[in-house]
Amino acid sequence: MLRQVADGVLVHESAFVQSNAVVVQGRAGVLLIDPGVTGSEIDCLADDLRELGQPVVAGFSTHPDWDHLLWHARLGVAPRYGTARCAAAIGEELSDPGAKARIAEHLLETEVAGQVPLDLLGLITGLPAETRQIPWDGPPVRIIEHKAHAPGHAALLIEDHGVLVAGDMLSDVLVPMLDLAAAEPIEDYLAALRLLEGVLDDVEVVVPGHGSVGRADQVSARIELDRAYVLALRDGQGAGDPRIGSSARPGWEWVSDVHFGQAQHLGL
Repeated sequence: MLRQVADGVLVHESAFVQSNAVVVQGRAGVLLIDPGVTGSEIDCLADDLRELGQPVVAGFSTHPDWDHLLWHARLGVAPRYGTARCAAAIGEELSDPGAKARIAEHLLETEVAGQVPLDLLGLITGLPAETRQIPWDGPPVRIIEHKAHAPGHAALLIEDHGVLVAGDMLSDVLVPMLDLAAAEPIEDYLAALRLLEGVLDDVEVVVPGHGSVGRADQVSARIELDRAYVLALRDGQGAGDPRIGSSARPGWEWVSDVHFGQAQHLGL
């Protein structure tokens, strides 16, 4: 079910890892950012949009992870965008005929096995590198591109409504997940946090890719929590993060595996 988080901005939360799809209302329809995960959830989202009388006129994927690249025929044939680097990354992955089969095999280990529509996965158009706004007939949506977590990752600032769509950052349930294939994953993440910090004065609501929507007074706290985690990784110290271990929310124990996997990869 869609929930309004700001004027003209609604969120649909998936049961899978609290994934958030974001709907921005425009003049002739909506911009849909990172649609839901399972077919039934996307059906529910399509039903909600039909009741609103708002067709999807544009889509955007914040980064090239499978759960942010999904689509369904019921959402229509609107143009779907991402950054140029994001589109290049997923295009390279999908050039392998076995890519979708591997994703489906990976999903067999999850509670959404067999429920994820992969037919239209990753069919996005990369926007030119100099593009600073999503091209659509609606409120200005600023693209803040960085290299944290994944190639061509973008946060989006819905300027008129003060909403920051953070992609896979600033979560209250997931620790920062670094792009361990990058040359400088820690520095990339810290640089991205500085970029997000630079727009704080314009933000009243943050919507992470996974987790709870946060209000203005929580945004800087989430940035500081993510920074402290990354610095602890860099310095080889214990993270002491409330999203890890016994202090984490029930059902999120696997976050500890992410943390220790990153630390081992970095040689810590």
